[in-house]
Amino acid sequence: MLFLYNLAIHIAGFFLRIISLFSPKIKLFVEGRKSVFSTLKEKIQPEDKTIWFHSASLGEHEQGLPVIEKIKEKYPSHKIIVTFFSPSGYEVRKNNTVADVTIYLPLDTKSNAKKFIKLVHPEKAFFIKYEFWLNYLKELEDHKTPTYLISGIFRDNQMFFKWYGGFYRNALKAFTYFFVQNEKSKEKVESLGFKNVIVSGDTRFDRVNAILERDNRLDYIENFKNNKQTIVIGSSWPKDEALLAEYINQAPENVKFIIAPHNIKPDQITDLQSKITKSTILFSEKENKDLSGYNVFIIDIVGILTKIYSYGTIAYVGGGFGNPGIHNILEPATFGMPIVIGPNYSNFAEAIALVKIGGCIPISTSSELKEIFDNLLKDKNFLEEKSEISRSFIQTNKGATETIIKLVV
Repeated sequence: MLFLYNLAIHIAGFFLRIISLFSPKIKLFVEGRKSVFSTLKEKIQPEDKTIWFHSASLGEHEQGLPVIEKIKEKYPSHKIIVTFFSPSGYEVRKNNTVADVTIYLPLDTKSNAKKFIKLVHPEKAFFIKYEFWLNYLKELEDHKTPTYLISGIFRDNQMFFKWYGGFYRNALKAFTYFFVQNEKSKEKVESLGFKNVIVSGDTRFDRVNAILERDNRLDYIENFKNNKQTIVIGSSWPKDEALLAEYINQAPENVKFIIAPHNIKPDQITDLQSKITKSTILFSEKENKDLSGYNVFIIDIVGILTKIYSYGTIAYVGGGFGNPGIHNILEPATFGMPIVIGPNYSNFAEAIALVKIGGCIPISTSSELKEIFDNLLKDKNFLEEKSEISRSFIQTNKGATETIIKLVV
């Protein structure tokens, strides 16, 4: 089976090069890996001490960031190496300041793994959430490198738990500790015979809690809000926006809406605008405008949604009408807001938990959306109750980073 795995990696690499001729995203994936080894030779010397962190994409990197920052603090003389599998992570964070070297991870061939580990020679290695590359893990095990899984999630459908997954199970021997998010994951790992597993929780709670310590002020949002109740719509997709536009068009005049769509392509922004009859302004058009006179503010740039959430009365988080489901609900929760989502959230443990205790409310129809928005806007006690549930949810679940650091430093 390991032979088939390695064969599949080589075949995937071949086809990715072909697909890259037609797909801009895959082109970034392929082209970005061409300079990895030369970059490592240039920036890492044999005498350097290094610590390596790997994540699949942006979300996982953000999840691991509290640990990266703490490790950097504890090991100031070490070089921090950060790798990504996906362009959506690397392209956004390639110029980050927490790492000394940020690169794509070369495809998981035996030769790539050997060359990478030889050049990086990490003193410790961290994989975030669910990245399991067998040849890299084998090299780390052979070099006796302490290796950790951060905020791990294990589910029945993973290869480890299939009758034919012995070669995957064997790769888990590389891990010094599994830091998992919940008891179910702990039980799954222990069922494979591993005892070095600890329920640390999810480091994302530490990440979003730290947001409260930053300066989240945006003068133009304050001007737009004008001390009125404001619904912040984050990472919305067209299916979300169809229901939301219907509500916005009949909402009270004293309610403001900020929409930060997941995709900000001009044609999609234009389509969204066409659905809304209330007075609307784009972020790209805001200069020299009195924003307080508009009802809807559409954010057609990326990177400021987190700060915008701090101005919300209620949050709607998009993605719940598609697959794999909703986007990040923890950022609005940390600011103490009730959160409304679409029906597809079953793959997200934090959403399941927050729905269960009432801080997050799933809807499936426009009538359900109208009912919950109206109730929250009209009933101050109901709004404050849901807000406090969200705020407490974050505060109760923080602390995973401290648990991890105690055992790896």
